[in-house]
Amino acid sequence: MLKVLLLFLVFSLFQIVVLRFLPVYRTPLMYSRWIQEDYEIEHDWVPYSEISENMAIAMVAAEDGNFMNHKGFDLDALMSAAKHNAKGGNVHGGSTISQQTAKNVFLWQGRSFLRKGLEAYYTFLIEFCWDKKRIMEVYLNSIEFGPGIYGVEAASQHYYNCKASELTQRQAESLAAIVPSPLKRNPLHPDAVTLRHRYRLHKGFSYVKRKKLYPTP
Repeated sequence: MLKVLLLFLVFSLFQIVVLRFLPVYRTPLMYSRWIQEDYEIEHDWVPYSEISENMAIAMVAAEDGNFMNHKGFDLDALMSAAKHNAKGGNVHGGSTISQQTAKNVFLWQGRSFLRKGLEAYYTFLIEFCWDKKRIMEVYLNSIEFGPGIYGVEAASQHYYNCKASELTQRQAESLAAIVPSPLKRNPLHPDAVTLRHRYRLHKGFSYVKRKKLYPTP
């Protein structure tokens, strides 16, 4: 058992160090969707310098307003989500962008205690070994934006026929608004829930930009 644990520790550290520098071309989520749903994978890795600043700001406003300040975990967001979920209705998550990156890149989907524990472990590792700019770069390149659509470059091409570097604020906000449910929402044909989410993050966009709570190129 000890040997297995040591092997895992060495392997996970190797993953973190390698992916600190190399692009992430495929993730477990991409393969699971491909196997289960037979989705063709649309994904094109682009460096952070080729992604519109609007997209990083919109994602921070939508998913993790404290991204630049926390060390991977936002206890206030977790408490707020827990209070909301206790009332019933739509379930709110309290995961940070760092946690979502750890889950998307290294782990499978699910809600088991094992997966959540590994998510916390990988979140700690990437926060310790990567800087915020790298975390955001990997996040924007791996996040799901629709059936078979992964990363902001593929999403930009698919929905707007433009490069990720050309995304306007409105387009970035529309993409960020579908992230909580990318298989059901469409930025070109938003439902009422998506419109409300886009409105809320639009109000937060200026605040994030003004406070510079996002990684600069």
